[in-house]
Amino acid sequence: MDITLVHRKRSYLSLGIICLALPSLAQAQDYAHANEPIGTVEDVYNGHLTPDLAVSTFRNIDRLFPTRTIPASENPHELSEASVDLLDMIDYKVEDATYDLYDFLSLDNVTGMIVLKDGKVVYETYQRGNTPDTRWMSMSVAKSITSTLVGAAIVDGYIESVDDMVVDYVPELAGSAYDGVSIRDILLMASGVDWNETYTDPDSDRRDLLRAQIEQRPGAAMEVMAALPRAYEPGTHHTYSTGETQVLGEVVHGAVGMPLADYLAQKIWQPYGMESEANWWLDSADGVEIGGSGLSATLRDFARFGQFFLDDGVIDGKSILPEGWTETAGQPQDLSNGETIEYGYMWWPGWTEPSIADGAYAAIGIQGQNIYINPKRNVVIATHMAQPKPVGREPVDPLVVFDAIAAALD
Repeated sequence: MDITLVHRKRSYLSLGIICLALPSLAQAQDYAHANEPIGTVEDVYNGHLTPDLAVSTFRNIDRLFPTRTIPASENPHELSEASVDLLDMIDYKVEDATYDLYDFLSLDNVTGMIVLKDGKVVYETYQRGNTPDTRWMSMSVAKSITSTLVGAAIVDGYIESVDDMVVDYVPELAGSAYDGVSIRDILLMASGVDWNETYTDPDSDRRDLLRAQIEQRPGAAMEVMAALPRAYEPGTHHTYSTGETQVLGEVVHGAVGMPLADYLAQKIWQPYGMESEANWWLDSADGVEIGGSGLSATLRDFARFGQFFLDDGVIDGKSILPEGWTETAGQPQDLSNGETIEYGYMWWPGWTEPSIADGAYAAIGIQGQNIYINPKRNVVIATHMAQPKPVGREPVDPLVVFDAIAAALD
């Protein structure tokens, strides 16, 4: 037997998920990439993936954990085309050097990029064997989707407002540092609960949460969150925390009384017309979705989600989100002590001069997933990338490129 396969089997056995590593015959028939070798989830978080293995792992991320399926819509939202030769239009500066779109695609290891202008596809490219049918991991892009479900739950009456208390929907956290924390505090990652997000540090809180996910025991993730100490008063300090999104996922689940994947399908995936099936990691077999990562979908459907958000969450002439939600979600917010943070409702406000001027913002996942939304120029850009390490070492800041594309399309 090939020694690499032997080593990989041993790795899966160490995680207790050998049964998820190899696709079934039905999966192999349905999905073009299903028979590719993949790394382990610990390889992903340690940054121990070679470039090719990163590609095959990221497009098979649903093989690492149990998932819940989000079915494709029976009435896909058409993306008409108005092609533009962006490759010869774009240049941008990084310090004193000038680069073009070819540089961005190669340096940042882009495996897919789609650009929508006025809701039409003006540019689309796939690399490294990806196609429009390739599902790709979302990592923290899932955070922005989970936060959007909070808005939908408010409109539906499941949640009264963002001022509701977390423990009203997640009683397992009563008596913990999350007692007295509001949903808005969680949306802003300002619960005041202590957290270390370092992916590559085996002793970090982020890795504790990952170990709970690997354990696949119902309630294990909330046990990790309930054990954390308070470092600040709720609402007074922003600390980026994937754990906050797991709590938020539990809030949505507790409020709506159904799986997040089902609620996403009911409110957005089906009615807005996502053309492909998606999958979402679970914390245990038939358990709760991982609110901060693990939603795998096609590039076109991530772009559709961006267009849905750009259009104020309107489906069939009516917004499914509270009035002003999309404008608030993507812009800097104020904490209860008056401090302004460069973070919205689990969306990132733009940090470059052009993006700030345009009010642009983005859903961003470590290792290269982006949904960039520019409301001033009516542009949505989605990317899949294969950066092997989860340390944010993109040679080119994607936002600089996205700004240049948005401006060039005027």
